[in-house]
Amino acid sequence: MEFIGKTRLLKLKKKNKGNTDLCNAIDQLITDIESNSWTNEKELKAIRPDADQVHNDGFYFFDIHIHRTLILIEFGQDGIADVVWADNHAEYERTFKNNKAVIAKWLKDRGHI
Repeated sequence: MEFIGKTRLLKLKKKNKGNTDLCNAIDQLITDIESNSWTNEKELKAIRPDADQVHNDGFYFFDIHIHRTLILIEFGQDGIADVVWADNHAEYERTFKNNKAVIAKWLKDRGHI
């Protein structure tokens, strides 16, 4: 799978370069996405059980438990994955209020859906 938008993850790594566990987890996420071409959620969850589908148009949050980091990725039907949002859990709660309806509105307001 082609993974565009990795720069957000690389920026997150740079910001947390002292946290080697987080950096390794981000590297593993990048590797998992680039080396797989999932066709359904079951296949995705077999490799990444931390994935949570938040919208039917292919948007998933990945919960990197180390440092409580959440990453929102869009998987397009064209085989391209893109990072839409990445930050810590506190910012996730502030932005999305732990609510899928708020996530959908956020995605719509930014032209993702």
